[in-house]
Amino acid sequence: MTDPTTYELRPIGTVRSGLKQREDAPRQGFAGAPDAWLELADEFRDGLLGVEPGSELVVLTWLHLSDRTMLQVRPSHDPERRLKGVFITRSPVRPNPIGIHPVTVLEVDGTRLHVEPLEAVDGTPVIDIKVSMKARQSDEAR
Repeated sequence: MTDPTTYELRPIGTVRSGLKQREDAPRQGFAGAPDAWLELADEFRDGLLGVEPGSELVVLTWLHLSDRTMLQVRPSHDPERRLKGVFITRSPVRPNPIGIHPVTVLEVDGTRLHVEPLEAVDGTPVIDIKVSMKARQSDEAR
């Protein structure tokens, strides 16, 4: 019998980036994050139908290098800022370290997506990709 309090996540791919360490990564994509490649497993190729250069996506990652025990942080690691609970921040430190990254597709090469900006480090597991709400609303208006 499956334990109803446990959930299985299987990565669909991996981030390939010039960012090699957490310390190298900006806090948010808009804060100077570079472009990167998402390398998806071939079994997910059909899920890329319709993804093209210019597509606005939200990439969900598993921030595998994050501390999962901390529940309070100082935003942006600024000692002058007030301590806050992780659920009111975008800190990667959290019980389930899911990263949310709005990106734009630059190139599609088979099961590889060249995207920007992406603040995730090289080797970060990709757990899902969704169309951005803005792009979805624009598509529904047509």
